[in-house]
Amino acid sequence: MSKLLIKGETPDRQGRTISVTPQSAGWDYVGFEVFKLYDGQAIKGKSGAFEICLVVLAGHGNITVDGQAFNGLGTRTSVFDPVAPDAVYLPPGSDYAVTATGDLELGVCKAPGKGTYPVRRIPTDKMSMEKRGKGNNIRHVCNILPETEPAESLLVVEVITPAGNSSSYPPHKHDVDNLPQESLLVETYYHRLEPSQGFAFQRIYTDDRSLDETVTIENGDVVLVPRGYHPVATVHGYDLYYLNVMAGPKRAWQFYNDPQHQWILES
Repeated sequence: MSKLLIKGETPDRQGRTISVTPQSAGWDYVGFEVFKLYDGQAIKGKSGAFEICLVVLAGHGNITVDGQAFNGLGTRTSVFDPVAPDAVYLPPGSDYAVTATGDLELGVCKAPGKGTYPVRRIPTDKMSMEKRGKGNNIRHVCNILPETEPAESLLVVEVITPAGNSSSYPPHKHDVDNLPQESLLVETYYHRLEPSQGFAFQRIYTDDRSLDETVTIENGDVVLVPRGYHPVATVHGYDLYYLNVMAGPKRAWQFYNDPQHQWILES
């Protein structure tokens, strides 16, 4: 199995189904976890040297950060509901607790930080929602923590790609620190499918093909993108959701399209 594919697992005693650290991924910037909690289940954590964006992917819960309570969080029962999620931003050095009030799916998005910004709930009305593409390249985007909103290095976005459509397409990359033309960002894709028995595909490749892998995505998997282009395609009958976490030396999302496929945008 590809080292870029992290399979979703049965929840452990804490409810964790996914754990990606900078060390396990072999890069410097992004960490990512998923927890699936039952009603009344609670977890505690420390942000340490990271800034964190806690995303209430589905269900409901309460979050406390250094004694500051954010109660009644949760806007949807499924990641496929067409509404923005609740989210809370944590600076480094924070202690936090999450308690499920009903079933809860939680994303923990991490990147290095210094403590510039205080803890805050990210209002859903600050999360812009947009439709991109045309034909069978349509996808629906929710910008949870874009570069226009305060953070030190984290960028967080979610996308729903309808069945039979492509996404992150035409293929693009962001692996060169060469602003304003291109930024260097590593990235995780957390994938969900509806219905859940579905599958999709993601290719990660570089111009010189020193990296060229195509992985089969199933419900709950994570794909690591350390460099290169990284298009996604889902098959007929199965909608695809993914949550992206990106970070790098500079907080800017400036991508470069594969020149071989640029014609798709110009036709």
